[in-house]
Amino acid sequence: MIAEGNEKTSMPKRPNVIWVLADQLRAQALSCNGETNICTPNLDQLAARGVNYQAAVSGYPLCCPYRGSMLTGQYPHHCTPGHDMGLPPEKQTIAHVLREAGYHTAYFGKWHLDAEGAAASIRPNREVMHIVRPENRGGFDRWVGYENNNEPWDCYVHGDGTPFKRLEGFETDALTDLLIDYMAEPHDKPFFAVLSVFPPHNPYLAPERFAEGLTPESIRLRPNVPPVPWVEQQARRELAGYYAMVRNLDWNVGRIVDALDTLRLADDTYIVFFSDHGDMHGSHGWFRKTNPYEESCRIPFIISTGHGCMYSVAPELLYGANGAALCDAPLNHVDVAPTTLGLCSVPTPEWMEGYDYSGYVTGRTLPEGEPDSAFLQCNTVTGHLNSTADPWRGIITRDGWKYVVTEHGPWMLYNLKDDPYEQMNMAHITNYRAIMSDLNLRLARWLERTGDKFPLPDIHCGVIRRGRGNGVYHGAGGRMEY
Repeated sequence: MIAEGNEKTSMPKRPNVIWVLADQLRAQALSCNGETNICTPNLDQLAARGVNYQAAVSGYPLCCPYRGSMLTGQYPHHCTPGHDMGLPPEKQTIAHVLREAGYHTAYFGKWHLDAEGAAASIRPNREVMHIVRPENRGGFDRWVGYENNNEPWDCYVHGDGTPFKRLEGFETDALTDLLIDYMAEPHDKPFFAVLSVFPPHNPYLAPERFAEGLTPESIRLRPNVPPVPWVEQQARRELAGYYAMVRNLDWNVGRIVDALDTLRLADDTYIVFFSDHGDMHGSHGWFRKTNPYEESCRIPFIISTGHGCMYSVAPELLYGANGAALCDAPLNHVDVAPTTLGLCSVPTPEWMEGYDYSGYVTGRTLPEGEPDSAFLQCNTVTGHLNSTADPWRGIITRDGWKYVVTEHGPWMLYNLKDDPYEQMNMAHITNYRAIMSDLNLRLARWLERTGDKFPLPDIHCGVIRRGRGNGVYHGAGGRMEY
């Protein structure tokens, strides 16, 4: 039970911030982003109260690398370069910065950043049974969580004096209880809290009531799922459970919002909702993640400002489509920490490599050097059966172009504005060589800027016929028709 807060007093010097981090939730699964199989009313309301960064990406669509980058503001090859590669304990994180700025910091749930936990992944010593040592917990004042767990009905947590214990019921529900209990505690300083849940990661299981009406036969597949019987069958079966998990997650977000309201914290607290990567569910014949297709790398990212949003959101952003502010900034994993610090009016430290996009929420002037694209990478292969077999690098531009290469040459070239389902790969079509050459140069600049080493192909344009009237590309060399 939550007791109602005292009468509203003056807003604290700096706002509270709550991260709600889902695992393997693709952007397309929210009804505010176009999903039609289910409705996510609580997340839709967050978007309506704040800013929906609809172009946000997972620059490395895999759990560990993304999580290392979101906490440090550094690219994966500088912190957590691959699967089961932990965050070095000497690395500074956003928790260190906010604690120095006068915040109390807390983390609840999945961690997946302790390399020592990988050795415990073979049953019966499941990773969830691995104890993450205090020096490997990212500098949080309070840390109650687990390294990794693929069984949402059988979850254990430890840390901060909490005895190693099994959570009752479904993981997302129980972890949300822990967060709400923390919010209800007396706080003499603003807080930064992270709720990191395993769902909707596979296995696709959820409490029964959230599965109502979701049968494999009722699922509408995305247009880019090929009509291959076994692909469609697996996609429908897994999506039925996946959507039930998303419904449950949405319900728990509603519980957090209600608790903030009851505690009279709603107007003083930002909720930042996002995911570490997406899930293919049969699109292009793929399942799970690690590849650069939209279903894998496009993530939800919403910053909600509570019931007092009209006093916080930049006025020109308040009334977008469906009453929500839609932002096309290419927000990446390295930008999560700087953007959060910006919400708190805390300067971004020099060792963070990301950009502060908080001005789209607060109305404050954006820093110089706003990126016109996001850098994508997969540095090492995981060996999972559904993962990519080769490392790759790529770029997504703000105006909707995606270009990806492997060590063997160009892999993808898509115009997402015209082709959001990525059904026309132009990487090997002569007419688009000039565009690909320009994107190759832009990708090379990302590699140089981030200190990443990866062989890029030489793109030779030759003699190309242009001006067919299909569209216009705006590159470094100016306007180009194709």
